[in-house]
Amino acid sequence: MNLSSLGFFRSLRKDNHQFAVIGLGRFGRSVCSTLHNFGYQVLATDIDEKRVSQALTEEIVGHALQLDSTEPAALKEAGIFEFDTVIVAIGNYVQESIITTLNVKEAGVPHVVAKASSEVHCKLLRRVGADHVVFPEYEAGCALARTLTKPSILDRFDLDPDNSIVELIVPDEFHGRTITELQLRNRYGLNLLAVSQDGKFQINPDPTKRLERGSAMVVIGCNRDINRLPI
Repeated sequence: MNLSSLGFFRSLRKDNHQFAVIGLGRFGRSVCSTLHNFGYQVLATDIDEKRVSQALTEEIVGHALQLDSTEPAALKEAGIFEFDTVIVAIGNYVQESIITTLNVKEAGVPHVVAKASSEVHCKLLRRVGADHVVFPEYEAGCALARTLTKPSILDRFDLDPDNSIVELIVPDEFHGRTITELQLRNRYGLNLLAVSQDGKFQINPDPTKRLERGSAMVVIGCNRDINRLPI
């Protein structure tokens, strides 16, 4: 997430318990399954009857319908326009994705999330009104590249292009040293948020705590400073 997404996420209704997902490919199925497992009501649609039947059989949604989402009348009849949030999960069929996004936005759906398959697709989705665009293949590729080049970094949350929160394996150079001795803020410009111990994280750890090889630590700071760590 970045600052440009804040407005969208702040506008989402906290009491919304219903979502519509258009497209039952891998991405759409993942969204449906997760929302359904969280206890939300999900209506899924796809133009392929087999995908609809499979979703119902596997019980990853409460309701699923076969329809052509490029037809506004079909979306209206299914009640899609009544939802507060609609996820357009048609990633690999650009024309259908764009027309569907346009249909739901023109019908007045307040929150439309759309999946993009390329940068051009992403720009087009924004042009036709998508409130939030996700690019899972690109994001997964970036994450994999980072993992391969920085295997000590276990997880990363980008605050913006220049700053991040990262979970990393405690560097060998830090083993046996206390947090005070390390002087992370003075030496690296980083703030330590948590360290792991016995499989759990200790938030705002005691400055006298000694770090151990093989455990994890969470820091926040500028990416340039994070890259200076001995990892």
